[in-house]
Amino acid sequence: MSALFSPIRLRELALPNRIMVAPMCQYSAEDGEANDWHFTHINSLALSGAAMFCIEATHVEPIGRITPGCLGLWDDATEAALKPILASVRRRSKIAVAMQIAHAGRKGSSHRPWHGGQQIPLAEGGWQTEGPSDVPHKEGELPPRALDAQGLKRVREAFVDTARRAMRLGIDAIEVHSAHGYLLHQFLSPIANKRTDQYGGSLQNRMRYPLEVFDAIREVVPGNKPVGVKVSATDWVEGGWDLEQTIEYAQELKKRGVDWIDVSSAGVSPLQKISLSPGYQVPFAEAVRKATGLTTIAVGLITEAKQAEEIVASGKADMVALARAMLYDPRWAWHAAAELGGQVFAPPQYWRSQPSTQKELFGKTTFGAR
Repeated sequence: MSALFSPIRLRELALPNRIMVAPMCQYSAEDGEANDWHFTHINSLALSGAAMFCIEATHVEPIGRITPGCLGLWDDATEAALKPILASVRRRSKIAVAMQIAHAGRKGSSHRPWHGGQQIPLAEGGWQTEGPSDVPHKEGELPPRALDAQGLKRVREAFVDTARRAMRLGIDAIEVHSAHGYLLHQFLSPIANKRTDQYGGSLQNRMRYPLEVFDAIREVVPGNKPVGVKVSATDWVEGGWDLEQTIEYAQELKKRGVDWIDVSSAGVSPLQKISLSPGYQVPFAEAVRKATGLTTIAVGLITEAKQAEEIVASGKADMVALARAMLYDPRWAWHAAAELGGQVFAPPQYWRSQPSTQKELFGKTTFGAR
């Protein structure tokens, strides 16, 4: 039996395989509202055969967006825009739907990647970003405004409000974005966090605010629904956030009932020096899993079925999350199941598509043409 196509349980959420479609920013929303692009994108990948689809970084307030095109869930309009998309997914697919909730912090007010990705000046429609300290992401950018006590409370409550709205929409799981150089990662990393109060300095202090946010979210998400956290295991910069600190952070999250750790890396500094290779971040997931016993999700240049199978079968991670590989091949999980002897869900309209050598790929007998 394929390990990749074996079931796993996250609280009361039963997943038939270990594949997640990773959250991927589309930079295509209008005032935070999902639209026809999201309808097409999400519904397409909901038929990928993966057990879970995670909606892209969904921002908790307008100034928390990375770009003007980022998705949000902060008011009735942004909530209403997602309803028909999720309703369509539920009609056509059995996939579990998670949502990554996020705040960009000092990396906000940026152009879309295909427009260069640089910070948008205030005079050209940008906005004043906020962060743990008034330290810009890179030299020459407008420094963020350091969050004071009122600002910390406002952002924490915004995360909670977004989590509540996600629950009203029927989202199955929440992933808290604490990676890739965005706000919660900024608090964790000594590169971005230069505070001298209870939220800066020592590791315990730097973890304090992200843990407060997690606690507040966990409190409003029903106990039967899982809440995971995405982390950057290392900044890839000397003197920055590293694997040892990540493990301590994961241990603290474990005490608070976290359901998975999605282990990525980098994003907090343009000075990062990353050693890229297939599965280059998998050892980080393996180290977190070994040290904490938590369910971990591995990411990063995972593209081949046998590669994903080996990661799960060898215990390096409990699940894999694919991003670019899924965009390139939206039926990646179908093809992996055919290769590894697994089964996936597919709507009956597509049952005829399976190869004649894979009669049980969908767990159904192929229908003949009339």
